[in-house]
Amino acid sequence: MAITLNHTIVPCFNNVESAKLYCEWFGFEYVGEFSRFIVVRVNDTLCLDFDSREKFESNHYAFKVSEKEFDEIFERLQATENIKYGSGPSEADDMKINHNYGGRGVYFRDQNEHLLEMLTVDYVIPAH
Repeated sequence: MAITLNHTIVPCFNNVESAKLYCEWFGFEYVGEFSRFIVVRVNDTLCLDFDSREKFESNHYAFKVSEKEFDEIFERLQATENIKYGSGPSEADDMKINHNYGGRGVYFRDQNEHLLEMLTVDYVIPAH
């Protein structure tokens, strides 16, 4: 059996609001409350467990999507008021997308300052 990531915790200020926004942007399935978390299903093997906290550090979450999904999600992002996006992690607000490795990618921040990335092609990692 291949090892898969089952779930990860996303710290946030408001777990319900944050979970609903990810569902709105990405089209994820809102599962609901489990223990102190709000669970969102990303796909058959991965859930995001949103956890309300007063303090936390920002994280980076990257999602590989199809070209069609990129168009759909990017359109929803552009329709979101005051959302800035960019072509790289250091340019997350230059209002451009990248075309790395023959695909497309974009970076943006959620309301908790997590850096989100959407890409259509895997990175090419040099062999050692």
